[in-house]
Amino acid sequence: MAFILSSDNTDDATGCFQRYQEYLSSVKNKFPSSAYQLATSDWYYNFNDHRCPHDAWLETFALSESSSGKRNEVRALSLKVRLRGAYHDGYIELHYPKVFSYQLNIEHGEGGHRDWRYDELRLSENGNLIHEIEWCGFKETGTWVIEASDVEFHWFSNNVA
Repeated sequence: MAFILSSDNTDDATGCFQRYQEYLSSVKNKFPSSAYQLATSDWYYNFNDHRCPHDAWLETFALSESSSGKRNEVRALSLKVRLRGAYHDGYIELHYPKVFSYQLNIEHGEGGHRDWRYDELRLSENGNLIHEIEWCGFKETGTWVIEASDVEFHWFSNNVA
């Protein structure tokens, strides 16, 4: 069930965002806290806000697998994504502290991922966070689906020393 992704966008943008906000309100008590604050903020989906990921470019994708236990047999995945902001005046970092699954699809990737088009945060059937991201250039380039415990957002301005 998606609300604002282009492949599911059969209604006007205002209607899609309104249904998405209603969905978020209905699952507020089950939603991971950082992801909920992000999805319901007044700036995250505001394309005029420099922190908004719309039209941002991928800089790095870093998947880590930590270990613990006597034989390092207890394994856990985490993920950090760094984007160049759409206005080229800062960087966005998204950190997924515990990743349960991910699917990365790229088509027409000869020019890179191009622009982060749309994304959506919602709950999986297991109650985990799903972050689905669409990439697009002159044509669609790919889709990512990340299932995680939560997502942490950080903005770094180019003006910071």
